[in-house]
Amino acid sequence: MRFAIAGLGQAGSGMVSALVKNPRVAITAAADLNPETLSRFQADHGAEAFGSLAELCKSPNVDAIYIATPTYLHTEHAVAAMEQGKHLVVEKPMALTLEDADAMIGAAERNGVQLVVGHSHSFELPIRRIREIVASGELGGLRMVHTWYYNDWMYRPRLPEEVNTSMGGGVTFRQGSHQFDIIRMIGGGVVRSLRANAGMWDESRPAEGAHTVFLELEGAAATAVYNGYDRFHTSELLHGVLEQGALADGSAYARARTSLRSTGGPEGELALKRRLAYGSGGRREPGPPPHQPTYGLMIVSCERGDIRQSPDGLLVYGEDDVREEVLPKGQTGRDAVIGELYEAVVNGRAPLHDGRWGKANLEVCLAVLRSSREQREVMLEHQVAVRDGG
Repeated sequence: MRFAIAGLGQAGSGMVSALVKNPRVAITAAADLNPETLSRFQADHGAEAFGSLAELCKSPNVDAIYIATPTYLHTEHAVAAMEQGKHLVVEKPMALTLEDADAMIGAAERNGVQLVVGHSHSFELPIRRIREIVASGELGGLRMVHTWYYNDWMYRPRLPEEVNTSMGGGVTFRQGSHQFDIIRMIGGGVVRSLRANAGMWDESRPAEGAHTVFLELEGAAATAVYNGYDRFHTSELLHGVLEQGALADGSAYARARTSLRSTGGPEGELALKRRLAYGSGGRREPGPPPHQPTYGLMIVSCERGDIRQSPDGLLVYGEDDVREEVLPKGQTGRDAVIGELYEAVVNGRAPLHDGRWGKANLEVCLAVLRSSREQREVMLEHQVAVRDGG
């Protein structure tokens, strides 16, 4: 399957290694606004290079596109690509409104193409294995899922739209998407209602930097706590393991905030952000991570046991003992994203993370913001269940 990447920033660059190592796909093209970035990509991969997504979509050498452009452009870009018969992986969140999500779902159905929404953390092996244990019933029914993530997200180099809620910025849209997706995956997919408080605690970064969310699932409850203000980090409680499985360097407190202050303003921050784009020198292609990825601290409670992640797998607290399941390394969530699209396109296997799954996750994000704004419980209407073994 011939793959292209639209947007060679941090997200797009992060998918390159997964595409390169997959023997079932080939990178054949890319689109980006930066000519230097495109030139580096073209030289490395012998791929076609385009200055716009519209040009990319006309290429006969592309079967599927990974849309890693800014969130507020997802719907426009995704619909344009699908109208040209391209299969898609779209970054999270899939859109800014439920109406835009419906437009994307309709375009996929109308043009007979596959659409996968790439909430890559629910594709990670530890999360999939937790879902298997929960669904098996070996620990009884699921009762609680609690996830806490404290990190430096708000003070990493950001483009203006990344800290603008109306354009899809802030931790609820950008990172809550992962938390809610993980909770829904483990809990069966359907969130009945939620109550939330989201906060903007720094006037210089005018988007949500933290949230506390209580979610009512079918037969279970969940909480999602996120704080991106670079004080306490949950990696301190996780043996230093970060979300991609690498180890944290704990030698400098508040490194992200300190680095941001040293940039001298928006232009300096933009320069730092550009260093994370493809081939810029500031981003290193990751080698195999030493541990399993973890998205903060999470504890899953069933009637007869609890589950949490260990650095190399899972700890399962049963009736009589604690056992560790060591999970194989090597395949990342990004690998599984590509695999899900491939299976859908080539083998006709319906993807779990399709447009309706992505819409349900977007509904949770929007409900969190609404609940916080209106200070009340919000009922959800567009949830879809997990298809185990699908």
